[in-house]
Amino acid sequence: MEPVSHGITLDGVARFVDIATDALSSAREEIDSLNVYPVPDGDTGTNMFLTVSAARDELRAARAADPDLSLEAGMALLARAALMGARGNSGVILSQMLRAYVAHLAGADGQAPRARTIAAAMSAATDASYAAVGTPVEGTILTVARAASDAAVTAAEDADARARDVFTAAAAAARVALARTPEQLAVLAQAGVVDAGGRGLTVVLDAVETTATGRRPSPWSAPIGTHHIRVASHLPDDDLTEDGPGYEVMYLLDAPDDTVPALRASLAGLGDSLVVVGGDGLWNVHVHVDDVGAAIEAGIGAGRPYRIRVTHFAEQIAAARPRPSTRAGRKVVAVAAGPGLSALFASAGAVVVDGGPGQRPSTGQLLEAIIDCGAAEVVVLPNDGDTVRAAEIAARTAEAEHDVQVEVIPTQAQVQGLAAISVHEPGRGFDADVREMTATARHARHGAVTIAARQAITMAGPCEPGDALGVIAGDFAVVGQDLEAVATEVLERLLAGGGELVTIVSGDGGVELAATVAAHVEDRHPTVDVAVHDGGQPRYPLLVSVE
Repeated sequence: MEPVSHGITLDGVARFVDIATDALSSAREEIDSLNVYPVPDGDTGTNMFLTVSAARDELRAARAADPDLSLEAGMALLARAALMGARGNSGVILSQMLRAYVAHLAGADGQAPRARTIAAAMSAATDASYAAVGTPVEGTILTVARAASDAAVTAAEDADARARDVFTAAAAAARVALARTPEQLAVLAQAGVVDAGGRGLTVVLDAVETTATGRRPSPWSAPIGTHHIRVASHLPDDDLTEDGPGYEVMYLLDAPDDTVPALRASLAGLGDSLVVVGGDGLWNVHVHVDDVGAAIEAGIGAGRPYRIRVTHFAEQIAAARPRPSTRAGRKVVAVAAGPGLSALFASAGAVVVDGGPGQRPSTGQLLEAIIDCGAAEVVVLPNDGDTVRAAEIAARTAEAEHDVQVEVIPTQAQVQGLAAISVHEPGRGFDADVREMTATARHARHGAVTIAARQAITMAGPCEPGDALGVIAGDFAVVGQDLEAVATEVLERLLAGGGELVTIVSGDGGVELAATVAAHVEDRHPTVDVAVHDGGQPRYPLLVSVE
């Protein structure tokens, strides 16, 4: 990835993040199984995946809200989102590497050779990762990062080197360094595995190479003499080690930069695996301790800690062991784009996750909703095309880590979700319920009206700011001057194929419009039932569906 002056585009950045997220999702279980250092809690792959997917989700939402988002703004948002969403030791380190990489590119000399700028940025990312760790240990993700950036710098010294040459050299060196980690860290050699964080980093670097070259590197395989093991196979029954800290403490921290050195010193005296990353007043803190209260108080002394997460390692490992399920029943998790829609889904018994344009939920938020609902069977209604992928990844993650069966019905619109939940029946078989909900959602023809924010060319022709736009099945199909006329045109097109029920959901400023359109249906189509709801969604004064 390079700044504008070095030929990068925001499309390229987004493509890399998509590839990295999918690759980490596929490798998550493998990486989790390698996790024996610093604590064998079996979640390194999951944490790195959630860190990158949080950044991916934020970038997607920002680009959907602002199609003209600049490269500089997009990369800054990506780095901040990774910092905010970082999970676990390796996830926090990875977020710092991304932040340092982006910061270096932002300040790079636009006249410098492209390959050297990229290599220098990778070197800066490695330096930042070492600086963020309280006590750097070789044979970890840090070692793999150093090998990759050193190889990048060497490759860039060739006068004819291109960006793709630098990325390819870095990815290859990382894979070699990963294979040697058991030689550097005894706990890895004893367990017969390579470092989990290092393996996660090779997945990310392979994604960079794929983005730059279009080729997928050869699949990585464990070196001869190593084998994958499940973390539970070598853990004692009631604790991790006799002398190691029992808790992982993580929090975001709003604090002046000059308070962080003292915070690092305080936390270093409380435990180990200390990583503090960030800058410009926002920090992500990770530490393993026995005294949870003291770790949080240290953060309070420096600034304002929030999103505090405490994990008891022994309980985490015990939860991973096979045991009778405590989950029961079936729940629907629905993404709602406004307060009225939230109330509608909640009244139908759904667990609601806030969403909609500009605030689409992350994979982590959807995963949390699926897990926390306590059900053995969960149906997810994303109700937005851009949220479907995040919901599917959250569903796969939940099934892999918890005793829960999850199905995602790929609803593209809020009104499709309302149609689906209207036929939800917990008393019938799970597969039958999902089939009925899916069929109902698919048969709900959906549309909407909105107002153009900028000049553009649509499938229905050109539009100017302030024009009324009619949407049918996700595509702009009507352009006009009058919002009411456009709304009735959308509805008439939807009713052209017949229908028994029209559902109208008013958004901000759309209550009167909804009443007018409902009266139109009752007058022109007296045999069609009409249901009107106040959804409160932004940007779309009207959402409609025909069943």
